[in-house]
Amino acid sequence: MEQNNLIVFATGEKHNPALDEQAGGSGFRELVKAQQKGFLRAHICAVVSNYAGGGVEEKARALGIPFEHFPKSARTPESHEALVRRLGGENAYIALSGCLWLVPMKESPNDKTPGLDPRRTINIHPGDPKMFGGEGMYGDHVHEAVLQAYQRGEIRDTFVTMHFVTKEYDRGPVIFKYQIPILPHDTVETLRKRVNQNEHWYQWWVTDLVVTGQISWDGENPDSLRVPDGYEYLPKAA
Repeated sequence: MEQNNLIVFATGEKHNPALDEQAGGSGFRELVKAQQKGFLRAHICAVVSNYAGGGVEEKARALGIPFEHFPKSARTPESHEALVRRLGGENAYIALSGCLWLVPMKESPNDKTPGLDPRRTINIHPGDPKMFGGEGMYGDHVHEAVLQAYQRGEIRDTFVTMHFVTKEYDRGPVIFKYQIPILPHDTVETLRKRVNQNEHWYQWWVTDLVVTGQISWDGENPDSLRVPDGYEYLPKAA
């Protein structure tokens, strides 16, 4: 059986001993644990971060996963494509797990311009990316916006969402959407904790479905999306 190589992109933060969980890489860590237990049928061949010596690198070294420092000054469409090929090969999958830079994507698998393959690149996002997506909408920025919308009476729930990645920020086909009720006394901190717990419970499972071909699309037409029979985690039709 062909090995499914997986590269994780995670921004993280500079190390702060008092805030280790917020130093980044907790999603990456949970993916590695799932791989080690045989639940995630992929070989995590590297984790990529723009912080050297930060939380992501510390977790990578503790877990025995190769770490790749990828500073902003080095990031071009060509360098992204070359990095993925070097670390995981042409057919590697990419999981964006707290990756805060806009990765360059091909328009389609047949696009000859440099960039990553939209069939093999997935992202995890707090909240509903249609309402709370786009540039600058990540982490606590999303949770703050969600709580403000809740207080205005516009929404009752937040979500954990996963989607394939395309050139348009947070607009690729959604492959997983899990509803999380907002509680009356929620703060950014309590909401973040509950969302992160659900991200850790589900990210490895959805990632496994992608790398084993059970969730797929042609990289161009959202209507080509295929999921397992009985799969219940796609967005509900309006």
